Amino acid sequence: MKMKTALSIAGSDCSGGAGIQADIKTMTVNGVYAMSAITALTAQNTTGVFSVSESSPEFLKEQIDAVFEDIYPDAVKIGMVSSSELICVIAERLKFYKAKNIVVDPVMVATSGSELMKSDAVQTLIGELLPLATVVTPNIPEAEVLSGKKIQNKDDMLNVAKSIGGKYGCAVLLKGGHSINDANDLLYSDGCFRWFDGKRINNPNTHGTGCTLSSAIASNLAKGLSLDDSIRYAKDYISGALSAMLDLGKGSGPLNHAFRIT
Repeated sequence: MKMKTALSIAGSDCSGGAGIQADIKTMTVNGVYAMSAITALTAQNTTGVFSVSESSPEFLKEQIDAVFEDIYPDAVKIGMVSSSELICVIAERLKFYKAKNIVVDPVMVATSGSELMKSDAVQTLIGELLPLATVVTPNIPEAEVLSGKKIQNKDDMLNVAKSIGGKYGCAVLLKGGHSINDANDLLYSDGCFRWFDGKRINNPNTHGTGCTLSSAIASNLAKGLSLDDSIRYAKDYISGALSAMLDLGKGSGPLNHAFRIT
């Protein structure tokens, strides 16, 4: 049977816990062939992001073209994209190649608190990428930016998820991990709501959890699973990677992406 493939379009994390590195590890362990188009190089570790060097729009286009023209991806995950110009290139190329199973993780702020997206880029992301997405996976702060509404309880989560999904025609997985309701996530898709309960794991090392979840969802979509099943299995994978209690670095450390490999 032909191996399924997935492309991550995201920033590089030299410390290996988030970004492209987390995506490739996640996709590999979840059984798909991983490819990457790098939007930016970062100098970062578990304590913060120290420097960002963006790819040029031309070079990002060439990376995406090189992948699609040779090994067409069964799914695409989009992570950190810091500028409007890069977002426009991604949207134009994905439309050109009729890409499918697009998971957009709207990475605005790193786990360490560093801002990763310019403010004008947020509007471009909303206008250009969300309408192409199969599913968008914001956390609470990101969903507040995308919707322009505050989220303080479960009812707010329902309203905001419906607002984003209704406006842009994509499914929305609103991650509840930011203190609203533990690790319970809300999916709004095709006019319906579904809660995915997660177990709160007492592990302060959460560097790259958003990258990892969105990559796991993309991997599962690439393998032909439904969106619901893709999310359920992805959450199981995240729980396992957190439960492995890897402890590296001086700040919020990375997950053990390879916990299934003994």
